[in-house]
Amino acid sequence: MKIIGIIPARYGSSRFPAKALANIKGKPMVQWVWEKAKACTVLDEVIVATDHPAIYEAVEKAGGKACMTNESHQSGTDRCHEALMQQKEAYDYVINIQGDEPFIDPGQIKALAALLNGQTELATLMKRIKDPAYLFSPNTVKVVANEVGQALYFSRSPIPHIRNQKEEEWLQAHSFYKHIGIYAYRADVLEKITRLPPSSLEQAESLEQLRWLQAGFRIQLAETSLESMGIDTPEDLQRALAFLDSKDL
Repeated sequence: MKIIGIIPARYGSSRFPAKALANIKGKPMVQWVWEKAKACTVLDEVIVATDHPAIYEAVEKAGGKACMTNESHQSGTDRCHEALMQQKEAYDYVINIQGDEPFIDPGQIKALAALLNGQTELATLMKRIKDPAYLFSPNTVKVVANEVGQALYFSRSPIPHIRNQKEEEWLQAHSFYKHIGIYAYRADVLEKITRLPPSSLEQAESLEQLRWLQAGFRIQLAETSLESMGIDTPEDLQRALAFLDSKDL
């Protein structure tokens, strides 16, 4: 399988404008993501897809590859599709590596790539929840899977609901999983899902992947034990810097 890693990195953000350029230990955040992706040897190519020349220039200065995409895209999926269409080489799969995940582990990308066998339409990661704060937070997306490791549903609510059990006992009664937002798309499926209109489930939960499930596409899941640290706000950046200081990186 020939796989391209695409890092969507838009300039605008309501909570943290220009976050892709946020300085982390002397390097813009987008460079951290690109370097982590390049360290994953299963990727045949890595490119940053952006809508702003400042991000493009930062990537090029760091020795990476970038392409310009339309600033009107509503999702990273749409931006990945445009970037794929610009490539001269043909790829079997695209892995969407979030531009605000500077500490993503190359092993997580490898685990996702291991699912890509030509039959897999879409794939993503999940991680077992051990902290009840995550289980009951609407900001943590939960996922349930069937017996062959395909997603049944994603929700901001705890799923499944454990009947006749106190909420503080749910984690002892059942294994719950959070969704880790890195996606793999088979190239032909990426083309199809970008043409889908928003679905009722997607609009209810504000989760793009529900559009794909509702349309009948299958999403394969791989489990990871590694945590992710997305940066959505300036406060998140401060926590990330504190984390790096604690690791003396």
